[in-house]
Amino acid sequence: MVQLLSAVVTVLAAASTVEAVPTFGWGHWDNWGKWGDWWRPGLHNAARKKGRYLGTATDNIYLGDKEYVKLWKNRADFGQITPSNTLKWETIEPQQGVFNFTPGDELVNMARDNGQFVRCHTLVWHSQLAPWVEKENRTWTNETLVEAMVNHVTKTAEHFKGRCYAWDVVNEALEDDGSYRKSIFYNIIGEAYIPIAFAAAAKADPHAKLYYNDYDLENVSPKTDGALRIVKLIQSYGVKIDGVGMQAHQVLGRVPTLEQQKEIIAEYTKLGVESAFTELDVRMTLPSTKEMLEEQAKDYYNAARACVESKGCVGVTIWDVTDRYSWIPEYFPGEGEALPWDKDLKKKPAYYGILKGFRKWF
Repeated sequence: MVQLLSAVVTVLAAASTVEAVPTFGWGHWDNWGKWGDWWRPGLHNAARKKGRYLGTATDNIYLGDKEYVKLWKNRADFGQITPSNTLKWETIEPQQGVFNFTPGDELVNMARDNGQFVRCHTLVWHSQLAPWVEKENRTWTNETLVEAMVNHVTKTAEHFKGRCYAWDVVNEALEDDGSYRKSIFYNIIGEAYIPIAFAAAAKADPHAKLYYNDYDLENVSPKTDGALRIVKLIQSYGVKIDGVGMQAHQVLGRVPTLEQQKEIIAEYTKLGVESAFTELDVRMTLPSTKEMLEEQAKDYYNAARACVESKGCVGVTIWDVTDRYSWIPEYFPGEGEALPWDKDLKKKPAYYGILKGFRKWF
């Protein structure tokens, strides 16, 4: 079985060899500012003056809110968009072999038509799977699950080929202690599912940046040891991995310091991969106070500043624009106000924290 999986990875990796696309720098990101709005003040424009990007996530279900859409389509603030849900397995392949790309196409094309590049999220994750993958008492073997996973990754990445700047190929494969999460993929295939998924993605879209993405990767810990192990695992198979995505779902009062964030980014860089803050938000216990909002602003500042001061960090993505559509209150009752715009779409101190982080010290 090990020989079979190694053969799968080898074949896919060999088929994915391609000249690398430039990683970051003013010239790369400036290609997306095609309507000459580089001079306007905003978060993304401040970021790309430092050779970085600033982006946000959004979801199709909110596209009817025109004022909100206008906000995230402002290219001065957001040069990059991540579809937060519509590229996940449960939406893309709800039945085996039956693919639904319509919602993803809508959002990806909307962003690209607006001159924003897209980080695509996510190909293989233990959560938000279609029921046929794990909830119908299906009996999988190594061979059949590898075949289903490779088919899903291949068909999805091929469909969006050329439209995704980057893919979060595997998402949240680790437990908090750095051990492997006991997902259906790990339980049936073992750790080899990770390089197999990356090899399939690289073959399907050779020019997309390929990321491992997870939470609590912003500070040296047993979990970041696990992430470094995953990078080395993929590389040991001769498979392409371009970056580590640090989700950065932070909690006020427990946010890593600037130096701690720079330290772990340097560890990723040593392995020859880039990194990015991919889902940044900073939640707090409600009700908020002026002091809490100022502390939140400093936390956002530190993330932006850590990226600017770290050679290997290419950009920052916040996990939606406004508290109006934040995921936090549903999953963490009594907490919220995690984003730089409030529910009324007004800028909070966090906005200016990010801006200062890309521009100068506090």
